[in-house]
Amino acid sequence: MIKKYSYVSKYITYTQFSISILLAQTKMDLPFYSLLIPLFVFIFFLHQWFFTTSNTQNKLPPSPRKLPIIGNLHQLGSHPHRSLHKLSEKHGPVMLLHLGSKPMVVASSVDAARDIMKIHDLVWSNRPKSKMADRLFYGSKDVAFSPYGEYWRQVRSVTVLHLLSNKRVQSFRDVREEEISNMIAKIRRECDSSSVINLRDLLYSLTENIISRVALGKKYNEGERGIKAKAIPDEFGDLLGAFNVGDYIPWLEWLNKINGLDTRVEKVAKELDAFLESVIGEHMIRNKKGEDSGGEAKDLMDVLLEIQNGNETGFPLQRDSLKALLLDIFAGGTDTTYTALEWTMTELLRHPRIMEKLQNEVRQLVQGKSEITEDDLGNMQYLKAVIKETLRFHPPIPLLVPRESMEDAKLLGYHIPAKTQVIINAWTIGRDHLSWDNPEEYRPERFLNSNIDVKGLNFELIPFGAGRRGCPGIAFANVVNELAIARLVHKFNFALPEGIKGEDLDMTEGTGITIRRKSPLLAVATPCSS
Repeated sequence: MIKKYSYVSKYITYTQFSISILLAQTKMDLPFYSLLIPLFVFIFFLHQWFFTTSNTQNKLPPSPRKLPIIGNLHQLGSHPHRSLHKLSEKHGPVMLLHLGSKPMVVASSVDAARDIMKIHDLVWSNRPKSKMADRLFYGSKDVAFSPYGEYWRQVRSVTVLHLLSNKRVQSFRDVREEEISNMIAKIRRECDSSSVINLRDLLYSLTENIISRVALGKKYNEGERGIKAKAIPDEFGDLLGAFNVGDYIPWLEWLNKINGLDTRVEKVAKELDAFLESVIGEHMIRNKKGEDSGGEAKDLMDVLLEIQNGNETGFPLQRDSLKALLLDIFAGGTDTTYTALEWTMTELLRHPRIMEKLQNEVRQLVQGKSEITEDDLGNMQYLKAVIKETLRFHPPIPLLVPRESMEDAKLLGYHIPAKTQVIINAWTIGRDHLSWDNPEEYRPERFLNSNIDVKGLNFELIPFGAGRRGCPGIAFANVVNELAIARLVHKFNFALPEGIKGEDLDMTEGTGITIRRKSPLLAVATPCSS
C-alpha cells in the first residue's frame, strides 16, 4: 500500500503533461485547466487501485511506458507509421499500446501480418467502432468499415461480384484509355505554354475523372458540381485521418464540439449526401426514360440501382448502403491511386537510370505503335517491378485499416484479449531487413526474378491488405497505375526543374490516412519524337 501511494506524485506530474498534450491535440485553451488536474488524478488513481489486475499466466506483448489518461497517444506524432516503426525497433514486431482507454496491438513483421490476415483471419476480421466512419459512411454501411457479420458478407459480395469483378473492370477499359489520352494531350498543351508542369494536379484529375465516370456515369469536375465532387476524396482523407478524442477517451467526446471537429464532419456529410442524392435522382430519371449511357458500360450507380430491390442478389440494398458503397469506391479509388502515381513519378525523377530503363522497355515493346493499350501491359515486366517497388517503398495507406479480435487469440506467442484492436504497419514490413536486401534503397530490380505480388498472398508486400478484409479494388488500381505510367514515359522525357537534383528533391510526407507528398510534384516534360 505504501508503494502504491508513493506513485501518486509521479501520476500528478504525468497527468499535467498528459493534459497539456491533450489540449494541444484538440487545439483548446481551457480556463479551468487547473481544475481538471485533481479530477483526472483522482479518476486515474481509483482505476489503478480497484480495476488493475495482474495475470501472470497470459503473456501480453511488450508495451512502451504510458501516461495517465492518454496512454501512448502522445507517442504517435504527426506521422504515426514512422513513430510506430521506431517503437517497434525497441519493443519488437508485436507491441501493445494504450490509446487512451483503448488497447491496440501493433504488428510490424511478415510473420505477425500472416498470423493476423491468414492463419487467424476470421478471429481478426472485425472492425473497431469508429464514430467518424459511422457519420461519414451512413452508420459504417460500406465494405471497409462495416463490422464483421452477415451484412458485411452481403455488401462484400455485391462489391466483389457486381462492382469490381474482373469482367466489370475490363468493361471500363475504354474509359481508362480515353482519360489517360486526355491527360497526355493536356501535358502536350502545357509543354507549349510553360516549362514546368504540376504532375500532382494532372494525376489527381486523371484518377478523379476515371472514378467519376466509372462510378457515377460522367465527370463532375466543373462548376459547383465539381467543387462537391472534388471534396469527396479531399475531405474524406482529412477527416478519416483526423484525431477523434472520443474514440480513445469516450468521456472526453464533448471536446469535439469545442475544437470544431463535429461541425466539420456534419457539414461535409450533409454536402456529400446532397451531392449523391442529386446523382441518384439523375440516374433514376434517366433510367425511367429508357435512356442509355451513350455506348459506355453501365456505371456502378446503375448497377447498384438494378440490384437495389434484391432481385439479382436476394439481398435488398438500402439507399444508405448504396451511397456508402459509392463513397468507398470514389474516395478510396481516387485518393490512393493518384498518391501511388505521384510517388512513382517522384522516384523515377530521383533515379534517372531507372527512368531510362523503364522507357527503353516500354518504347521497344510498342515500337511501331502510336499508342499503348492495356493489351501491351502483360509484357512490361520492368514496369510492373517499378509499380511494386513504389508500393513497397511508399504504401499509400501505410497503416492498414484497424481490425479487432472477436475472441481471445494468440499472436506470435502473446495473449491478445478479445475486443483488442490491431493495426498492421505495412510501411515497416516493406522495410524489414529480414525480407528485403537494402530495404532503404529504391530498386525495382528486386522484383524481376520474384514471385512476390500485391494481391495479398505474399505478406512481405501488403499495400492493399489481405484476407477477408483485403481491398477488393486491387485489379482496378493496378491497371490504372500501369497504363498511366507506361503512357507517360512512352510519350515524354521527364526531368526535374532546373537547379534541382534528384538527391535534393523534397520528400517530406503529408499527414492523414493516405500519405501523399506534402508538396506537389513539379517536373519538366519534353515530348518524345519516337
